[in-house]
Amino acid sequence: MINPLKIGDITIDVPVFLAPMAGVTDHSFRILCKEMGAGVVYSEFVSAHGIIRENEKTLDMIRFTEEERPIGVQIFGDSPEVMAKAARMVADRFNPNIIDINYGCPVPKVTKKGAGSAALKDLCLMDDITAAVVESVPELPITVKMRSGWSSHSIVSTEAGPRLEKLGVKAIALHPRTTKQGYKGKAKWELIKELKNAVSIPVIGNGDIKSSKDVLIMFSETGCDAVMVARAALGNPWFFKETIAHLNGSPLPNSPTVDEKISTCRRHLELLIQTKGNHTGTNLMRKHFGWYIKGFESAGKIRKELVTSSDSDGMFKRLNILA
Repeated sequence: MINPLKIGDITIDVPVFLAPMAGVTDHSFRILCKEMGAGVVYSEFVSAHGIIRENEKTLDMIRFTEEERPIGVQIFGDSPEVMAKAARMVADRFNPNIIDINYGCPVPKVTKKGAGSAALKDLCLMDDITAAVVESVPELPITVKMRSGWSSHSIVSTEAGPRLEKLGVKAIALHPRTTKQGYKGKAKWELIKELKNAVSIPVIGNGDIKSSKDVLIMFSETGCDAVMVARAALGNPWFFKETIAHLNGSPLPNSPTVDEKISTCRRHLELLIQTKGNHTGTNLMRKHFGWYIKGFESAGKIRKELVTSSDSDGMFKRLNILA
């Protein structure tokens, strides 16, 4: 059976979370995953510098609706002062349930500025940023998402965990790959277990979750308190519903039918257009079609027609024919 989880003062009923993913976990996708049972959903990672400059595009990425709660907003940056100011602005303007610090992004355009997983090369900087954010927003739980280290020669997650806990962090999500690995190779789940044994705050496991059964295996092998799902949810918000059934020992729901996939595609497109506008929403949906439309007869042909449609009218027309 599912056991509720506490992060700070927040009680979370389902310990299966939707990971923050750039260009993916916007309002539309978060809503779909939340409806399928995701315990916590996260915003795309948001630049602290963009927040304090009040960049409208950046602030749009943070906005959410009440039905998305509990929700975490993830921020990244290289300066304790800027991160603290950005966290305070997020709390005052948006009041999410959680503010999460990104110490995990391996993308060079982020790490070359000293942000994301670059902090793993300098745990003193990680300490300074974390302390500044925790002090700036004492009323909200501050959590961290991190990688295991910069490279295989500098695995720091087990050392960093107690330091982060001592500074007041309320939970740590660990993706046990290094920055240098990117998304290649195997995630070393034993490092999640090590971290769990090193701290008393909740540990959230992440990495190499490909099926709902993998969630059960990660819980069993690592003793983690929650599991964070990323790529397995792409084109598959039903993942959460199936995983909850697995965790409860309930009969598994049927796999989504082609009609259900098409209906969800249409709703996803509608949500994107409502929040992003017709042009941007249509363009953003193209990659989602690649994730949704697969695994059935003529999927490749249909996917190509949807992705190459010139506008939303063409997309809706094709989806209506299939429905």
